[in-house]
Order: sequence, then structure tokens, then C-alpha cells
Amino acid sequence: MATKADRASRSFSKILNVRTSRRTELKDMTAEVEAVVRESGCAEGVCHLYVPHTTAGVLINEGDDPAVARDIEATLDRLIPHRENYEHAEGNSDSHIKTALVGSSEIVPIENGRLALGRWQAIFLAEFDGPRTRELRVKIVPDPPAPTN
Repeated sequence: MATKADRASRSFSKILNVRTSRRTELKDMTAEVEAVVRESGCAEGVCHLYVPHTTAGVLINEGDDPAVARDIEATLDRLIPHRENYEHAEGNSDSHIKTALVGSSEIVPIENGRLALGRWQAIFLAEFDGPRTRELRVKIVPDPPAPTN
């Protein structure tokens, strides 16, 4: 069985399964990602976040006031409406466009065993074609050990 020191010296991956409840939804995943960082034992390094879907993404924005996430959801829905004259036959072209704008990955530094997010920042899974169960893939890569002289 791997010890905490063993885990802290090599990369660590985990897939978080996320159930969304609305067609467009920013779901705060900060606590869940922080838990993965703790589980990894990594003190210093990088946290890679990736959503392997074409109609959902990941973003970092203000998490203190939930109204900000609702404003982002509403603005994206207004700018890129669900029902429009799109060529894609599945009826979810708006979801693909929103994901193209938001992106499917983020990188966050890890310092002192914690995500080095700004004071108001949070990590959101961005659902644009829900409700569904989505994956948020988390990979923790520790910094290489300092050379010893």
C-alpha cells in the first residue's frame, strides 16, 4: 500500500463524477478538488483539471457570491441561445459553442498542500447540455524534489 510520502512524490489522478441538475449550470467543485489534492499528499505542484466532454467545460471565477455564477449562466444563454438557426442536427449546438468559449481544462498551482486560488476564486464544472452525469478529471503533478548537494 502506498504511503503518503510515496503518493506525494508521483502524479495522482482521480475522476470526479458530477451530476448536474439543469441544462445550463455552473457547479462549484472547489471542495471536491481540494479533497483530491489532500488525498494526493502533494505539498507543492500543479493541479490539472480536464472535462472530456464537448458540451461541458471547466472554469475558474468568483465563488463567494453565487449570483456571479447565475449571471454567467444567464449571460451565456442570452448571447448563445438554445433555439437558433444552427446547422447541427442534434439540437445542442449552443452547448458546443459555449464549451468552445469556456474551455475544457484549467491548471491551478498547489502551494503548501492547497490549491493556490485567489481569495474569491472557485472551480466550476460548466454544464451546457444537462442535466447529466459528467466527469471532471483531476491530475496532481508534484514539483520535482529539490536537488541535494
